[in-house]
Amino acid sequence: MNRIYLDHAATSPMHPNVIDKMMTVMKSEFGNPSSIHAFGRQARHVLDEARMSIAASIGAERNEIIFTSGGTEADNTALIGIAEANKARGKHIITTEIEHHAILHTSQYLEKEGFEVTYLPVNSEGLISVADVKAALREDTILVSIMYGNNEVGTIQSIADIGALLKEHQAYFHTDAVQAYGLVPIDVNALHIDLLSVSAHKINGPKGIGFLYVREGVKLQPHAHGGEQERKRRAGTESVPAIAGFAEAVKIAQQTMAEKVEKYRTFKEILLARFEEAGIQYQLNGSLEASLPHVLNISFPGTNVESMLVNLDLAGIAVSSGSACTAGSIDPSHVLVAMFGKNSERTKNSIRFSFGLNNTNEEIKQAADETVKIVSRLVDK
Repeated sequence: MNRIYLDHAATSPMHPNVIDKMMTVMKSEFGNPSSIHAFGRQARHVLDEARMSIAASIGAERNEIIFTSGGTEADNTALIGIAEANKARGKHIITTEIEHHAILHTSQYLEKEGFEVTYLPVNSEGLISVADVKAALREDTILVSIMYGNNEVGTIQSIADIGALLKEHQAYFHTDAVQAYGLVPIDVNALHIDLLSVSAHKINGPKGIGFLYVREGVKLQPHAHGGEQERKRRAGTESVPAIAGFAEAVKIAQQTMAEKVEKYRTFKEILLARFEEAGIQYQLNGSLEASLPHVLNISFPGTNVESMLVNLDLAGIAVSSGSACTAGSIDPSHVLVAMFGKNSERTKNSIRFSFGLNNTNEEIKQAADETVKIVSRLVDK
């Protein structure tokens, strides 16, 4: 059976060049980058080069990059770090109902610690209103955290407009860019972003490494204590091979961005055209225009998401019902609930297709044909 992987939003395969880079570094640079001898200095050089190239990818300075274990730690560090360091100026935070659980669960933790959180609603395309952000702002608002592109339906938020709105406010602006980074050009200065989270394994890099961009001058309380790594902002010996692999993945992502965007848009067109030709019922969750190029979320009326996932897997097609972090949960997607309401059938019959490295037009056509067969069979029952 030819297995087809269409769940790249959950995680992506490592690029061969990334693996080669990590193997080279693992063999040659084993020193602790905090050591002052030659072995440590060589490892530090790898670290510095990686930090510089990663910072450049978002228009940042190298000292504004904190390496983390991934997107979840980056999100936690941003929210908790800002909250603890700035609570004397206020204890109000604004976020949205469709954030990744790394943001939502951290927000709930902060509520228990005495902070007040406003969760902004979205429309049926998953978009928040900039007017709602403005209306929710208060004198004691210290942080606004709005994800760049949604991991389940792909909706891209009006980050530039929100950044411009917050430019004259005391609140810091954080965005979870885990899904958008590498597929959408990002300049933190042009967008007025103060903090930004990224994870390597979404862009064909290794798992267990990510970064948090923190604008110079932003007050952030570290919550990992020990050594003085990452300019005292995140204690712990840095994983030099993982960081080197991350930097290689970033370089490849930047060089191939335009090509990938075009390819993934073609994949969406192929899937939707096949569904149209077959005459099956489907509804698009989100927007084709204001959407991440690699994410397509489709509702198939008359089907059940669990049956769809099982049947697609048996047919060799790997997709998901949304966030991998809630896999196995019987609860409906919080993103779809926010978009359509908890009683909507779309919360029970929607599938996410997400594209990436090594996918081909032929694979997409095969996946579309298998999906059509399965939907037709389930609806007929």
